[in-house]
Amino acid sequence: MKNGFFRGHGLGNDYLVMDPKELSFTLTPAVIEAICNRHWGLGSDGILTPVSSKTADFGLRIFNPDGSEAEKSGNGLRIFARYLHATGRTKKRRFTVETKGGLVTVDLHLDRRGDASTVTVEMGQAVFAPSALPCTLPVAELLQQAIEAAGRSVVFTGVSVGNPHCVVFKQSGESWSREDLLTLGPALEHHSIFPKRTNVQLAVPTGAKELSILIWERGAGETQASGSSSCAAASAAVKLGLVTSPVAVKMPGGTLTIEVASDFSLTMKGPVAEVARGSLSPSFVRGLR
Repeated sequence: MKNGFFRGHGLGNDYLVMDPKELSFTLTPAVIEAICNRHWGLGSDGILTPVSSKTADFGLRIFNPDGSEAEKSGNGLRIFARYLHATGRTKKRRFTVETKGGLVTVDLHLDRRGDASTVTVEMGQAVFAPSALPCTLPVAELLQQAIEAAGRSVVFTGVSVGNPHCVVFKQSGESWSREDLLTLGPALEHHSIFPKRTNVQLAVPTGAKELSILIWERGAGETQASGSSSCAAASAAVKLGLVTSPVAVKMPGGTLTIEVASDFSLTMKGPVAEVARGSLSPSFVRGLR
């Protein structure tokens, strides 16, 4: 379908899949921003594009709604997997996908209608070294580091799961507000110690194997759910001894289960839904610059 799209979501975190080979225009940052605009465009938390890969069954590029590129997205990978199966691009139940944040392995779980409504992704390994995010703090690992953000003193744990994350914990029994997220999220995303910006999670342990998080995504802002954020928060909580694996990570959009191995390899399992397929109107395409 010329200028076609596939829309899916993982727990309310929605992406469009658009194949550059089927588009009459180039996905520049300005074009991506226009398409993802929820008032003037189609609306989305990002755009996924299939690309060729020499090392995996499929390649994937992930674009944020501000036009910047993300290294990895757990929800995006589940949506991409559903797209590949639903559109007949693969009949495999298990395959590999190359992202800029590393190669991952995907397992599809088909429901009684034959839809890949649940997907497991082996997300790689969590790394706490500053160079992995990157972060400019001169420490061996980014565990419980104190910084100033938005006029507040906070303590964060930094972790890369193929993309950068800044996890700020409160103690069990406490809570974060949306106002906290809207204040601390952008301040931490753009903090000077993160030269490539960062994703942010405000987290609270709610049980021996449970976390609750609010999410501020780099280049996207507040989101209902995030697979990579869930992996980052779970691995940080396990590292700090706050929870044990497997971890149920609760977000506004729903819950993902994250297994954290002894070497901090991560496996994410969660639902994914197809919403729509269609094409951009010729008049909208003519207006893209």
